[in-house]
Amino acid sequence: MSGQTFPLIAVSGSSYEMGYQHGRQAGDLVRQYLTWIEKMTGKSRANLCQNARKFLPLIEALSPALVEEVRGLADGAELSFEEALLCQARGEAAQVDPEGCTAFALTGSATASGRPLAGQNQDLSPEYGDVAILLHVAPSDGRPRALMFTFAGQLGYSGMNQHGLAHFANALYDCPWQLGLPHYPLKRVMLEQDNLDTCMQILAKHPTCSAGNMVFCCGDGEIADVEIRPEGAAIFRDESPDSVIHANHYLTAEFAPLETHSLADSCSRQNRMRVLVQECWGEITVEKMKAILSDHAGDPAGICRHGAEGMYSVSGYIAEPEKGVLHVRRGQGCTGTWTAYEV
Repeated sequence: MSGQTFPLIAVSGSSYEMGYQHGRQAGDLVRQYLTWIEKMTGKSRANLCQNARKFLPLIEALSPALVEEVRGLADGAELSFEEALLCQARGEAAQVDPEGCTAFALTGSATASGRPLAGQNQDLSPEYGDVAILLHVAPSDGRPRALMFTFAGQLGYSGMNQHGLAHFANALYDCPWQLGLPHYPLKRVMLEQDNLDTCMQILAKHPTCSAGNMVFCCGDGEIADVEIRPEGAAIFRDESPDSVIHANHYLTAEFAPLETHSLADSCSRQNRMRVLVQECWGEITVEKMKAILSDHAGDPAGICRHGAEGMYSVSGYIAEPEKGVLHVRRGQGCTGTWTAYEV
């Protein structure tokens, strides 16, 4: 991984046009991402594409516009439609274990301004950093502009839209794979909404094929956390209504009995972030959260990961919804470079 920022891919127009522009600008990286998926999973491209095709009806039911963007991506990057579709269902087509992450949303009495902040450390194998991009979309059909961190060819991941609605994600474990909606298209459609109620309705309507957690914030100050499994979604309410901190284990009454603590450092990361947030309560700013995301002092490990469970904090994000600014870090919390982007 080289450079201090991730490549910024800016697209606009119809769904097909946005996909085509994405493919033309990032075609080499998209192909590199597909090669990495094969290497990571140990499965052939043909097998992975065949598996990805099974998810097409579910993605189309969620968003026909997204399927058109996939078609544009395929044409722009000179790939088959199935290869472009695989980018939207990487984990689901491979049925591999998910990754880590430590996410937060803070508002009201927690922050110095009283306004919301949300974000996370993104914990992955370091190779993912080589195919990561920032994707800025400006649809011409009335859907909001959005900026997201994602991988070349993958049309949905964590980010924020022009309404100040932002979401971030944690992997959750202990869930058998089954046919359902992949998480990445769902994340993209979340960034097309202007309020959290609509997001919750979409989550309830479209069952997923695996488990995950989503942390939300909105420009009006509202925050939320939802644990998602194929059998439904459960809202997590933290100790304070002005704070949500979530790592990679179940916290809701509905799903906590399923937890086996297969990711050994998840509880320690969450507890460490709780301590650091409490120490700064009422004075939390973007700069303080940058420092928290670089922490190494936890037991057995801090929030910034350097290989624990095979994962590294390859990137980080902090959303300021009221200002329409998304701060993105390339690299680990202790050494990476932060850049501010206007949505």
